[in-house]
Amino acid sequence: MSIKIRLTVMNFLQFFVWGSWLISLGGYMGAQLGFSGLQIGSVYSTMGIASVFMPGLLGIVADRWINAERVFAVSHFIGASALIAATRVTDFQTFYILMLINSLFYMPTLALSNSVCYNVLTRKGYDVVKAFPPIRVWGTVGFIVAMWAVDFMGWTKSTHQLYQAAGAGIFLGCYAFTVPPSPPFLDETRQKSLASSLGLDAFILFKHKDTALFFIFSLMLGAALQITNAFGGPFLDDFKAIYPDSFGVQHPNLLLSISQISETFFILLIPFFLTRFGIRNVILFSILAWVLRFGLFGMGNPDDKLYLLVLSMIIYGMAFDFFNISGSLYVEKVADRKIRSSAQGLFMVMTNGFGAIIGGYGSGWVVDHFTSTEGIRDWPSIWFTFSGYALALAVLFLLVFRDKRIAVR
Repeated sequence: MSIKIRLTVMNFLQFFVWGSWLISLGGYMGAQLGFSGLQIGSVYSTMGIASVFMPGLLGIVADRWINAERVFAVSHFIGASALIAATRVTDFQTFYILMLINSLFYMPTLALSNSVCYNVLTRKGYDVVKAFPPIRVWGTVGFIVAMWAVDFMGWTKSTHQLYQAAGAGIFLGCYAFTVPPSPPFLDETRQKSLASSLGLDAFILFKHKDTALFFIFSLMLGAALQITNAFGGPFLDDFKAIYPDSFGVQHPNLLLSISQISETFFILLIPFFLTRFGIRNVILFSILAWVLRFGLFGMGNPDDKLYLLVLSMIIYGMAFDFFNISGSLYVEKVADRKIRSSAQGLFMVMTNGFGAIIGGYGSGWVVDHFTSTEGIRDWPSIWFTFSGYALALAVLFLLVFRDKRIAVR
């Protein structure tokens, strides 16, 4: 196989592992294990905990001592082992610890996968800017295929989804050893301080008021990213008594996968929106899209109002992509070139790290607050609460964020 195809397979499997359980595990934890909303949210927050420091730590290992593809492979082996062990437990504490271990070693592979691709493509003489995007898009395809496989096999509330993820992870770990080596760049990394390697030098950006405000909004909006991942499945499952034969109840992963399909569409629209409206307004559009994302969930159901849920899935592409990409471009514009990599890492830590932790625990608390003593969840109130939170963020962003360093239209 050509090197592009080999890297495409690697990206496909990388996200196939994640897609096997990310969207459906909440349904399994709620329906089969009987976990509360706070417990489900805390399991999803393990990804945020891992994202705060593990990518930096394993990145240092790959930069200074061990080939990136080997760190990548071992991480997948450990993560897969934790998933297999999680299939055999039913108590929350043990399950949480095992999923935390999985997150600690899976989340860094997202960055390591990119590093391996960049290194291999560069060493083979490819233009990374042109060659990598067509390779990376197959990661999204892998995520969707994994969701569909779990759905068609009837594993959305079964431990089989974890076995599927673990099997793919073990295979990917073995496959990584066949990829051309990505050795450390010793001359470059030895010159970097430990603080720089961990991305800590980017905290200097907090000295500027507007940049500090942006990172605070990144944290607060990052809290919204995992909410529907954690509770989309339990939400649809609760309709089984009313609409047992509806499409959303019968095929929750197929319905939820429209969100990932929408991502690929809205990525193509970003250049037009950025050119016409500017970074600040595109970020605002993203926040307003989250208002609609949650609000439509609150009004919809998987039967006669299925169209509202489908519309929510489509809007997700704007909510997710517009913020992540326009936010990344904002950081690129305001950060000094010497700390650009660290600044991008800080952006990810605020959204996928601290933001995800707050979102996991906060959303779990909201779900439990609107759950009766009989275990009946008031989903409209839950989703409207999340929608109100996003609306408050939109109003605050419009009022206080006016950075003159970026074009405002």
